[in-house]
Amino acid sequence: MEEFDVAVTGGNLRVVAWPGDGPTVIAAHGITANALSWAAVARALDGGVRLIAPDLRGRAGSAGIAGPFGMAAHAADLIAVADHLGLERVALAGHSMGGFVVTETAQRYPARVSSGLLVDGGLPLPVPPGIDVDTALHATIGPAMRRLSMTFGSADEYLDFFRANPALGKYWSADVSEYVRRDFTGTGSSCVLDAVRADARDMLTAPAPAGFPLLGAPRGLQDEEGGMYPSAVLEAAGAEIVPDVNHYTILLGKGAEVVADRIRSILD
Repeated sequence: MEEFDVAVTGGNLRVVAWPGDGPTVIAAHGITANALSWAAVARALDGGVRLIAPDLRGRAGSAGIAGPFGMAAHAADLIAVADHLGLERVALAGHSMGGFVVTETAQRYPARVSSGLLVDGGLPLPVPPGIDVDTALHATIGPAMRRLSMTFGSADEYLDFFRANPALGKYWSADVSEYVRRDFTGTGSSCVLDAVRADARDMLTAPAPAGFPLLGAPRGLQDEEGGMYPSAVLEAAGAEIVPDVNHYTILLGKGAEVVADRIRSILD
């Protein structure tokens, strides 16, 4: 694994790259996540794909970017990464909010996107019309949103907060630990609240069409039965349900092998 910076509007985007001998895929993470959410998938790809995952603007190594925020900015950033790598066309994968980044990029830059994969994200979220953005975020992502306004005395305390979530604590691994540590600033989360709010506003009000294969998780952000998307929504979208995973472990746990296999399939 290596890291490098790409110049984008407002600052430098930090990018993580896992080496591979095959085609390149650029992967986008979730709304309060970071590039290391893709570590287990990269390992499952076993060097057959070069996986590139930026810390999206407003998160982790890209937290210092001044803005603008929102889906259009993320789409431009992914294209900047492709340009940096000398790629005229590239396949994209996105988890959770990253799915919306993928669909936005494909809509804005159709000639640059060869294929895509959505992982429990990218479909319009089933929220009541007119709902306040912060209310929708707390209702949808719960503790992931609450931690943004919290302070922590140490990295261990921060790790313990994540372990208390049954969707992560029951499935804890070295990958999850490193993913959490990447987000910790010394006092709290690296996520810029203005970035999270701007991204959520775009997801809730103006999502781009979801025209790529979709993997769905049957359990949600607290490991509860019934995922982030109702089963009827996933069925209507033709999603493939990955068995026995939640919204996190579809990527950071046992679902990583399936995600890796489906990434290979979009490159065929």
